[in-house]
Amino acid sequence: MIAALFSFAFVTSVTPGPNNIMLATSGVNFGVRPTIPHMVGINNGLLLIIIGTGLGLGTVFSLYPLVRQMLEVVGVLYTLWLAWKIASAGSLGGGDLPHPMTYSAAFAFQWVNVKLWLMAIATAALYIRPGHTLADTALVTLVIATINVPVMFLWAGFGAALKESLKRPGRIRAFNIVMGLLLAASVLALLRI
Repeated sequence: MIAALFSFAFVTSVTPGPNNIMLATSGVNFGVRPTIPHMVGINNGLLLIIIGTGLGLGTVFSLYPLVRQMLEVVGVLYTLWLAWKIASAGSLGGGDLPHPMTYSAAFAFQWVNVKLWLMAIATAALYIRPGHTLADTALVTLVIATINVPVMFLWAGFGAALKESLKRPGRIRAFNIVMGLLLAASVLALLRI
């Protein structure tokens, strides 16, 4: 179970999704160090949702699917708005991205991050056994935290590594448009259309 959990956590953490795309964009536009509050907000929100889902929030969504559907709609709309803000940003550190996402904004975003909720519910279903809820939730949370932190630095670092090659306004504009489109696609791909 541990090897499968590590593999699952790695794949769900490293694949492109709203958080990773925004971290790469922040890395390009602002660098890794200014992106750290964004990363801490993601990590704290993620872990709280994993704990809540492991301890029974997934059951609430099963009993009241309308709550999950409303959260999904809000999440999709907010992510599409963020995608627009990224795509319309002009120059490095300018335009519609005057500063990196703050801790509180990144933390709050996790509550409407559709990919995160799907991952949290799948994690609870796959790795939290009835009768072992507390221990399994603690293990899952520890594994995800262990993997997620370096992955966030990887994505922000990837963005920062691209910064020099994107200093020309046309290049950064193209990068921001592509990242905005990828962010929009990442959330739209999760919809059951």
